[in-house]
Amino acid sequence: MPTLKEPLKGYELRVELLPVDRIKVPSYQRELSETLVRRLMSSIEKVGFVEPILVVEGEDGYEVVNGQHRLRAAEMLGIKELPAVILPEEARDFVIALNTEKAPNLKDKAHQAYELFTRYLAQSPETNEEELAPMVEEPYFLTVGFITDYFGDKRFPAYAFEKVLKKVDEFLPLPLEQAQQERIRRAELLREVREVLDERYRELGLTNALHKEALVTKAFQSVYGKRVRKVDDDFYGVFTKLKEALKTVSLTEEELEEF
Repeated sequence: MPTLKEPLKGYELRVELLPVDRIKVPSYQRELSETLVRRLMSSIEKVGFVEPILVVEGEDGYEVVNGQHRLRAAEMLGIKELPAVILPEEARDFVIALNTEKAPNLKDKAHQAYELFTRYLAQSPETNEEELAPMVEEPYFLTVGFITDYFGDKRFPAYAFEKVLKKVDEFLPLPLEQAQQERIRRAELLREVREVLDERYRELGLTNALHKEALVTKAFQSVYGKRVRKVDDDFYGVFTKLKEALKTVSLTEEELEEF
C-alpha cells in the first residue's frame, strides 16, 4: 500500500484505489453544481481521472472531504474505482473549510458551519465554541446556520444582513452546550428583524431582492452613520435598533438604480 509523508506535520498519508460504492458524501458537504459535474466529465473523458480525491476513513467506508464533484462525475461515467488520498480523521474539518473545488455561497458555508457545530456538540459538548474558529471562516456563519438548519428557514435572505453581521457577530467563549442556546437566541432575533424587513419591502412595492440589502444598509447607516468600522453596541443592541430603523427606512431613485 503506497504511503506519503506529509511534509509539514509529518503524518502518514495512504494512497489507494478505492471502490466508488464505498465512498460516501457526508451531509456537511455543500450542494453539487451539475454544471461543474458536466465540465469535469468532459475533462475526465479527455485526460482520465488524474487528480485523486481526499477522503477520511469511517465505520462504513470512506467520506469524501474534497472531490465530491469529481466523485459524481466518475459515477456518471461508470468508473468503478478512484485514486484517493486517505487523510487522518483530525484533518477532516480543516480540509473541508479550505475546499475550493466549487466556490461556496453563504448558504453552503452556513450549512457546513452548523453541521460542524452539531457534530462537535454531540462528541464533546464541553468544547468552547472559540475552538471552532480555525474551521469556520466567520462566526456569523454559525448564526445563519442555526436559522437555515435548526429553524429550517432556507429562504432567509442572509446576504441582506451579511455586512452588519460581520461587524457584530463573534465566536463565543462558551462551551458548545451554552453556545447553542446563544446561537438560537441570535437566530430568533434575526428572524424577527427579517419579518420587519420583508414588511417594509412590500410596503415600498419593491421587487428586486437586492433591495433588501439596500434597505438594511441604509437603516444601519441611519443609526450608526456611513463607513463605520466598529460599533459599540453588542449583537442584540445593533439588531434591536436595526429592527426599529427598518420600519421607516426608504430608498431614493438613485439608490434603487445602484442595485
